[in-house]
Amino acid sequence: MAIATPAAPTVDVPAIPLRQLLPWLAFTALLGLLVIFFVSADQGAISIPAGNAIHEWVHDGRHLLGYPCH
Repeated sequence: MAIATPAAPTVDVPAIPLRQLLPWLAFTALLGLLVIFFVSADQGAISIPAGNAIHEWVHDGRHLLGYPCH
């Protein structure tokens, strides 16, 4: 006597048009560049806010990524 096994359900993955995806990709790239700027280049001389606040917030991340800051 054979036991009938149910068929595996199929999942339809929706296709996302590139036209709808492109603005989100551009926004993510811009946000990534802004983060890289603050982590790598901000030494207080070209800082948007005055002082070393951002430098101190991302200090350990700078060392983790290999950027010298001392």
